[in-house]
Amino acid sequence: MIEQKAFVLHSRPYRENQQLVDLLTEQDGKVTALVYVGQSKRSIKKGLIQPFLPLKLTLKGQGAFKQITQVDSISKSFSLIKNSLFSSFYINELLIRLLTEHIACQQLFIQYQTTLTALAQGEEIAPQLRLFELALLEELGLSFDFSPVFEHDVSYFQYIHEQGFVPVYCAAPKNSTQYFDKTHLQKIAQREFLYQDKVTGDVSYTFKLLMRQVINQLLGNKPLNSRKLFLKKSIKVYTN
Repeated sequence: MIEQKAFVLHSRPYRENQQLVDLLTEQDGKVTALVYVGQSKRSIKKGLIQPFLPLKLTLKGQGAFKQITQVDSISKSFSLIKNSLFSSFYINELLIRLLTEHIACQQLFIQYQTTLTALAQGEEIAPQLRLFELALLEELGLSFDFSPVFEHDVSYFQYIHEQGFVPVYCAAPKNSTQYFDKTHLQKIAQREFLYQDKVTGDVSYTFKLLMRQVINQLLGNKPLNSRKLFLKKSIKVYTN
């Protein structure tokens, strides 16, 4: 049994007075665990099993599900509202859907905290989501190799799974979401998308389309529930 930092990604009722909890942990990566919350509506554990609350907990057991034996909060919950809150649900769902259980991912855990901090502080949402998505892809062994966009004298590229960026030797059709502007990709590679005063909306949009293509393929083109929150609320969509 090791005490470690963790965040709740999702929880749901399991058996009487128990909840099944998806966690992102500092040492063990994604873990699904059981927690006994008791009968009282004022249960301390029930109050702690909430997303975006930094926790310190102890896991026990070797079966299908580990058990949370001890849990405490180590700071206040991140203050997330409106777009920032929906964006945080989005990154939680990505972790649930794409991470394999019980594989340590400490750098991704750090990036998760960094992203929540930035969203809670009102930072520009789109760049923060793109940084998190990049960190997640790196954890999955799918980091981008941008070298072709600096080596080939063409205007557009396609991104092909297991091949990477492939030059397009013909005129790209207008309004295509499968062709990516070379200059946009170069700015993305150089992380210029982080500096909003230097980047046009076109670059941000190109990056979003690129990440959408890659992540949708990883998801098997099954829609994300969190994206429906944006559409339902009719607000600007930053996610994929």
